[in-house]
Amino acid sequence: MTQRVALATVMDRLSIDAVITDYAVAWGDGVWQDYGALFTPDGRADYRGAGGAEGRAAEAAGWLAENLRAYPARQHLIVNRRLDLQDLGGYPGDRAQVRADYLSPAGPGAWDGEAAPALVTGGGYVFELVRTEPGWRIRTVTAHRKWRYAPGAAAG
Repeated sequence: MTQRVALATVMDRLSIDAVITDYAVAWGDGVWQDYGALFTPDGRADYRGAGGAEGRAAEAAGWLAENLRAYPARQHLIVNRRLDLQDLGGYPGDRAQVRADYLSPAGPGAWDGEAAPALVTGGGYVFELVRTEPGWRIRTVTAHRKWRYAPGAAAG
């Protein structure tokens, strides 16, 4: 691998990581226009494995906005990112996959030491990304919830 190819690979990895971070921030802050801009025009989101909907990015953003309305104080943390960049015989390709875990606390108001999040979920994502003219974009994202905890909720 030449230095030029190695540099291109590092730049691709940084750009892809920025897309995933921007996804987490848009999701957590509820900025659905920014969320939608991270997807290809035909991009899709599948939240069925996390108890949600599946559809085009704009439809998913609408579903998220409606279902997260009760939890205006939230964070969406995406961690343990494992990135596989398409390898074309030693050269970076135009496709990538990111597998990552998420942790998502949410509540009706700010957490001030007395109040706790009303809901905390954790799970995993699989992102499929493609290189486009404006940069890397999400073609598909699939979420799989592994656990859910609602402090103060009755067991069972």
